Amino acid sequence: MNEHNNNQYEMIEHGLQAAPGQPRPSQQPGASASSAAGKNPVDRFLIDKKGRAGSNSADSEESERDYRPIRQSHEYRSGCLGGVMYFLFIICLSVVLACLGWMAASDVLALNKKELDTTVILPMSIFESETVVKYDENGRPDGTERITRADIDYVADALKDAGLIEYKWLFTAFCKLSHADTKVGPGEYELRSTYDYRALIQHMKPNSGGALTVKITFPEGFSMRQMFLLLEEKGVSDYDELMEAAADYKFNYDFLEELPQGDASRLEGYLFPDTYEFYVSMQPSSAINKFLETFYYVFDEDMQHLLETNGRDIREIVTIASMIEKEAANDEERALIASVIYNRINAGMPLGIDATILYVHPEHEGAPTADMLAEDSPYNTRDRLGLPPTPICNPGRASLRAALAPAATNYYYYALDMETGTHRFFTNAAEFNTFVGTQDYGA
Repeated sequence: MNEHNNNQYEMIEHGLQAAPGQPRPSQQPGASASSAAGKNPVDRFLIDKKGRAGSNSADSEESERDYRPIRQSHEYRSGCLGGVMYFLFIICLSVVLACLGWMAASDVLALNKKELDTTVILPMSIFESETVVKYDENGRPDGTERITRADIDYVADALKDAGLIEYKWLFTAFCKLSHADTKVGPGEYELRSTYDYRALIQHMKPNSGGALTVKITFPEGFSMRQMFLLLEEKGVSDYDELMEAAADYKFNYDFLEELPQGDASRLEGYLFPDTYEFYVSMQPSSAINKFLETFYYVFDEDMQHLLETNGRDIREIVTIASMIEKEAANDEERALIASVIYNRINAGMPLGIDATILYVHPEHEGAPTADMLAEDSPYNTRDRLGLPPTPICNPGRASLRAALAPAATNYYYYALDMETGTHRFFTNAAEFNTFVGTQDYGA
């Protein structure tokens, strides 16, 4: 019997209560308070962290309260409520962020936007150019390059005002990430509200399909000044900015290599007259390059060969061609006028071409005045020998060929026949003066 009780006690001391019919471990004869505190499960709950017995010691009488369920404290209930509130806050925040994300994505991707076509103008004034170091594929400096940056804040404002974007800050951030400030260019662009951010930037690039264009015809014999004024009138580029680009921009053509930068007149004669299509609000250097590129192709291998046999450089040929262009009444006269110019140069005679005098008086109409003829100017070919310092207009193909291959004549003079509107050519001054006396050239 004692052996059975002992075994039963060993099993119970690891449980939460005594076996039926058996006294609790703390009630065993001879059990001390300390041993009961280490054995009785109920008493174990009342022992602090240092092993000291609580108020319900093993020697005290057990009460009903010792076996009641433990009630949740106020702090526990408050903690549960806080957890629920935090969960609801996270849910609400997620919903708000999701809505904002959808609104932002809708603007970036142009989703669910009402279709709208509108025009946006990016003027040259919002662009700044700077020279930066260029790097090769290995990250080493490899010279410099010229880049142009746009004021993206202005671009964003223009797009928002046009109803193409909703969030200026978002578009500005997108442009910074995509380096759009170096991609867009000046011009007038036709844009749609269905374009996403990337498409808007693509359509605001120079030479893009979104840029508005204008077609302009430049007559042969127009001066650079006349060409630039016409470009400004048609909204292509500003006149002053065109003149600045003509003076300072480095155009990579061999026929300009010997001409120093800083003077716009270096391009006179090389702006080939033709019909061109320009972008509205185009970069001045790009507009000028159209003329120069055409001249490069017009002055082909055949003309290069004639240049080599002529014995003069291309600058002199263009200058002679410009005088022919201003003087000739038709294509048949061009080679004859060229022969007069060459004959006078070879004879050491002044050219006596009034068109050179009028070049420095662009506002004047009609024949030169007496004061103009008396001016001490390098363009006064009545007094000065040789060619004027620059071409006096931009000649066409026929005049260039005439300058390269003049007719073989003994003519030294020519005068306009007022009746036919063409020129008469003479070998001597007497015949020339006699004919001029029969014409009424006015003042």
